[in-house]
Amino acid sequence: MELTTETWGNRLSLTAAILAGGEGTRFRPYTDLIPKPMIPLGPDEKPVADHIVNVLIKGGVSHIVFLVNYKWKYVRNYFGYGDRFGIKIDYSIDDDKYKNTGGSLLKAYKHHLLDSDPIVVWYGDILAPINASGLVKEHVRQGVDALLVVANSYQVPVGVAEVNEKNDVVSLKEKPWVDMKVTIGVLTIRPGLLEEYEGQLGTSFDIMGDLIPAMISSGRKVKAYIYDGPWVDVGSLERYKKIDEDLLRKVTELPS
Repeated sequence: MELTTETWGNRLSLTAAILAGGEGTRFRPYTDLIPKPMIPLGPDEKPVADHIVNVLIKGGVSHIVFLVNYKWKYVRNYFGYGDRFGIKIDYSIDDDKYKNTGGSLLKAYKHHLLDSDPIVVWYGDILAPINASGLVKEHVRQGVDALLVVANSYQVPVGVAEVNEKNDVVSLKEKPWVDMKVTIGVLTIRPGLLEEYEGQLGTSFDIMGDLIPAMISSGRKVKAYIYDGPWVDVGSLERYKKIDEDLLRKVTELPS
């Protein structure tokens, strides 16, 4: 059922899809044994995906769909079907036909697992204290087709050199923060649009690289949700190792 500003007050079920099917090559050799979403993090050594699930639950999500593939039974064996979390959890498994982030989401939609409109899509290596219900409320208020969480700055993962015409390095900044609008891997979208763009994109496509640009090109209403809070991309082993207890608390506790 599509949400409107009138029906939102009735607290309809809110569904979130967590993208958790990658092989985690940047985490090897650890991901030779377990999938990346199950890498332990923090003093309690809870899986990365556990932290994401708890942020979503605190934000009002009552149904989570894990989009999985590589070693996916580790995820299911830990989370089950949501009983101990007090929510419903389903699993959609990639196959040879439905691949990549967009194909994974499309398959879940075709199997009737994405049962709210809009849905929240959360990449499985992003930690941020974003309130899912607040994000959906803004989506509904603006009447958009997709709402992308966009940060105002980004930390470059390498050193940035300033070089003059003689190739002299005149300054060097190690991993600086730069002012630029960047998507952080959290968004809301109307799931019915996935099937609408299947004819153009097929069944193996990327959400951010293919689907969103196609929506923009065809005149769909895609807007930014400017986010100034903390966030961490734990997509690589280097970044994972730099997450201390204080940072973890900042990116997993919703503001009161």
